[in-house]
Amino acid sequence: MAALKKMLAYILFIIIVLFFFFWAATRLFAQSIEDQVCSSPRDETERQLCIEFKKLKEEEAALQAHLLTQKSESATISSELKTLTNQIKKAQVSIEQRNIAIKSLGSDIQLKNQTVQQLNAKIIRSQDALGQLIKRTNELDEVSLTEIILANENLSDFFVNLDTYNQLQNSLEELMQEIREIRGLTEEEKIALEKKQNAERDVKAEIEAQKRQVQVKETEKDTLLKYSKQAEATLSQYITEKQQRAAQIRAALFTLRDVEGITFGDAVRYATIAGRATGVRPALILAILKQESDLGKNVGTCNRAGDPDTKKYNVIMPGPVHYANYVANGRSCVGAASPCSWRDDQTTFKEIAGKLGRNFETTPLSCPIASVGGWGGAMGPSQFIPTTWKSYEARLSSALGVKTPDPWNPEHAFTATALYLADLGAAGGGYTAEHTAAAKYYAGNNYAGGPGQSYGTSVLSHAAGFQEQVDFLKDVD
Repeated sequence: MAALKKMLAYILFIIIVLFFFFWAATRLFAQSIEDQVCSSPRDETERQLCIEFKKLKEEEAALQAHLLTQKSESATISSELKTLTNQIKKAQVSIEQRNIAIKSLGSDIQLKNQTVQQLNAKIIRSQDALGQLIKRTNELDEVSLTEIILANENLSDFFVNLDTYNQLQNSLEELMQEIREIRGLTEEEKIALEKKQNAERDVKAEIEAQKRQVQVKETEKDTLLKYSKQAEATLSQYITEKQQRAAQIRAALFTLRDVEGITFGDAVRYATIAGRATGVRPALILAILKQESDLGKNVGTCNRAGDPDTKKYNVIMPGPVHYANYVANGRSCVGAASPCSWRDDQTTFKEIAGKLGRNFETTPLSCPIASVGGWGGAMGPSQFIPTTWKSYEARLSSALGVKTPDPWNPEHAFTATALYLADLGAAGGGYTAEHTAAAKYYAGNNYAGGPGQSYGTSVLSHAAGFQEQVDFLKDVD
């Protein structure tokens, strides 16, 4: 029985070996036949079949290679997506930490304010008590010796009372001095906390900006991954769509005051050049000009041909008479003859218009804003008053390489805005610095008031949108 099993196993082994050799021989025979036939085809039909067969083999090899490449690209994009997601989570945690720190600092500032108020109340109460003592002492000084003898059993009692008053007076004065010192230290601590709070806000704003950039990249990577898993034609379509979108953004009209609009592509180019020269963020420059374009409907509607005399340059802006009264009054308008102003915009405006070959009687200027008050006469997209523009002429000539800068020239206006923002502290970047610079751009020394702060907030909102478009164009280019 064992011998029979051994024989059957041997026979099975022989069959498997023969099958293997038969399969290999068949493959070799088929390949050799293929080589033989295609090396010397017998007729045109065989020759065409060989050409088609060779082409199919090449296409198969190319498709396999493309498949491997596509899988590799998809794996790389998936890895990058994971990294971007982690960066977003990290940024969100940092933002939450900054929010907690800002809130905590706000509570500390509030406590310091309460402490200062309490110390002020103590000083007032101490001053009242001290006043009562001084009044009482003065009354004692007016009492006659006879009244003292009648009011006190002896003179020693009077001097004891007087000494007590003096001690109380000295103690109150020392207490008030101590309270003043504590109040001074508390106010210093409050100022330090406010600076720290502003620093936290700056860092938070920077992290939020970085987070937005990462989110945009994440969205693009996610889209790219989906397209990458499709055919190359779809990827080409995606690239074409981005290029079309970039072309639309560049071609969009960027509205400017007092002049014809320019394309957004040119606006970005001017802002980038001005930003590179001054250190001011291009998106902030664009935002200021956007804000200046959308504010008020009366800008550029004065001093035009056909306008009434009440809207002419010599009415809407201060001139030589105003400035002469200012100088005659010791460079002050307090108590001066009317009209009075510290600047002569009329003469400067005519000088600027003359150098540019413009008619000063028909060149459009901004009208005074009735709800705000003050003068009109601001020029061009950046809305510079003539005397301010003149103070920047030398720097603008150097930066632009021109003899006479033109406030109505968009490129010159962008550069002027950048220089002014840099002088106002925007070159350092950061939310607080840019917000303050924008507020000062609009309201000057009154920037801390409501209108200036609202203007700054609106400008920073525009800047965030422009930053996304600027980044988009950079990625496409």
